[in-house]
Amino acid sequence: MSPCTFNEAKRLVRELVKAKGFPDDESALTQKLLWAFVELGEAADAYKKGESWNIISEELVDAIFYILDFIGLVEKTQGIEIDVDKIFLEKWKKNMERPKQYGQRRDIKRQNPSENSIEL
Repeated sequence: MSPCTFNEAKRLVRELVKAKGFPDDESALTQKLLWAFVELGEAADAYKKGESWNIISEELVDAIFYILDFIGLVEKTQGIEIDVDKIFLEKWKKNMERPKQYGQRRDIKRQNPSENSIEL
């Protein structure tokens, strides 16, 4: 099997949608994103139940299918082209330039509890 880029995967998913008669108009955009969340939930559930990594990975790939389907449907309905490979690499580079463990914790200054109390 040859390597598959995100853009090629997007094309294959859109081919699948057409061949199997899945919703393929602008009204289906929200539905596709919601199904991606459902698949992520199924992956989390499979992980919690101790399912095999193959099952968990398959659920994650289902989420990717819905995300790529969404992007492909945006292209179709909005008449634009979205280069997923380019966007992925740009985002990866941006994240590589960020500090270590960015976004993992907030810098919350501890306040004196008495500062938050209300006198009655």
